[in-house]
Order: sequence, then structure tokens, then C-alpha cells
Amino acid sequence: MPGFMSMADFQEHYAEITASPEFAAAFGEEIPMAQLSPFDEPTQAPLPDDGFAEFFAGSMAGAPFELLADTRLERYAERIAWGIVNSLHMVASQIEREEDDAAKKLGELARNFDPSEIYQNELEETQRICQSLHEARGAIEAMRDHAAAKFRTETGRPWTTTKGSRVASGLTASQIDAKAFLAARAQQKRDQLAPEGPLVAISGGAQWEDSAPIIARLDACKKRIPNMLLATTAQAKGVDAIAAAWAAANDIKVIAFRLDRNLGNRAAFERNRRLVALRPVELIICEGSGVQINLAQRARDAGLPVWIIRKQAMEAAA
Repeated sequence: MPGFMSMADFQEHYAEITASPEFAAAFGEEIPMAQLSPFDEPTQAPLPDDGFAEFFAGSMAGAPFELLADTRLERYAERIAWGIVNSLHMVASQIEREEDDAAKKLGELARNFDPSEIYQNELEETQRICQSLHEARGAIEAMRDHAAAKFRTETGRPWTTTKGSRVASGLTASQIDAKAFLAARAQQKRDQLAPEGPLVAISGGAQWEDSAPIIARLDACKKRIPNMLLATTAQAKGVDAIAAAWAAANDIKVIAFRLDRNLGNRAAFERNRRLVALRPVELIICEGSGVQINLAQRARDAGLPVWIIRKQAMEAAA
């Protein structure tokens, strides 16, 4: 065991022995010159050290649990940690919007060629900004995903956004907003927001505690369909939470079908219609309310395979 003269020395050593390939990829390939906006001067300043960035992200997300453990404030640790991960997610989302704007401008410049020196300088600057923002977003997303993995380790539940889409860089399962998924699918985009693969859908009530039959069925699906995607109805508790935790542990992409509140009482049934329209290879329906009955009927009418998990069976087994 090497000796350390300071905490900084220990952190540097820890970063060196724990850095993952995802961080090495996100922080390792630096462009020669970076510029994050037209108002900034180009810089050759390096990216942060990948090992220390990983250590820092994990420490930030884990600190609330260590600080508040066995205290009267312990119940708030999860909320604080969620906010830390969410702050990284929000920054990554902001950078992505800036990157989209830069890419749009770069495309317009490329289509409207001008032999002048002013045009050439603007083209080079816009390309540099676009590349720099892409690099910055990848680094922040790697930190976000590692912090999210720490959150899952501490809570037993995957970190999820309250709105919008999150595409993971490899450490955790992706939570993909259903609207973004459907829009991308309609446009036949083959990117991370329109993942390709057989779709398994699951639906059930928020009041559901027995995870064993759900995990057993999902394990069977994954064994039969290794490249499966999982669609849930995006509830924070019960069946969907169990399924999301399973997906995170098995690196399965999740498509979260949230309710469209503008539809009022029709929202859940419209969501059922959209789920069936995607023609999943299997629908796992845990006995619940009329919403689950409606989904099962729609699926059977469409000729889709349906697997029912009933509460009576669990109560009998107990």
C-alpha cells in the first residue's frame, strides 16, 4: 500500500486505479483547440483528469448518504443526491441544445459556400465550437451517468428524470421519453433516441411489492431476447419501479410511457393504444385496475402475446 502525504495524493491514486473505459473515452480524446461560444477565445486548456472526474462524480452523489446516515436528516439524503445527479443532467441538456444550434449553423454555412476569408474564418470557428460542445457534453454525461449509478447503488432504484430524455453513455440503462421515442421512430431515425430491437412492455399498479414473479418473467424474456427493449408506464412505484430497477441492473434500455395529462380521464387508455400500436413481442400485465384489463384486451385483439401475473397466485404462494 503506497503512502500518501495528503488527501489530494490519495484522490489522485484512487482515480488512477478506478477510472473506467467510459471516462477514458469521454475525457481522453481531446481536440487540439477548444471554443465553447463565439464570445470565447480558443483555448488549449486540457480536459479534467478522467480518473479524478469519475471519483468526483461518485463522491458528489454518495456524500449526502454518508453525511446524513443515522441522523434525523437521513430521509432527505435521497432527495439531495437526486438533485445532484439532476444538476449534471440539466447542464448536459443545456450543452446539447447549444451544440444543436451550432450544428445547424454549421450546416447552413456548408450549404452556402463563400470564397471570402470572413466566411472561411466563420466556418472554422463554428466547426470548432460544435466539436468543443460535443466534447463537453460527453464529459458531463459520463459524470452524470456515474453519479446516477452511485444513486442506484445507495437507493436500490435507478435515477430517472422528471421530464425529457436521458441517453446513457453506457453505465446505466437509458431512460427515454416516450414522445421523443415516437417522434424519432416516425421519422425513421436510427440513433440513440430510437433504439432498435424487440420490444417487451410491462404494466401494473403502483401498489405492488412482490418483485420475484416480475423479475423471473423479465429474466426469461432477456434469456430468449437478449437485445430486447423494455417499455413501462413510467410510475415511480410498484410494478414500473421494479421493472426499471431490473432494467438498470441488466443494462436494458427503458422507454418510459408517461401519461399525457392534457387528455384527462382518457390518458391511460390512450397510452395503452400507443403501447399496443408498437406491437411488442410480449406484454407482461400485472393484475391491477381497469387500465390493465383494457391493455390486455387490446393486446389480445391485436394478436399479441400476453403474460398475466395475478395477485391471487402470489397470495396463495404466501
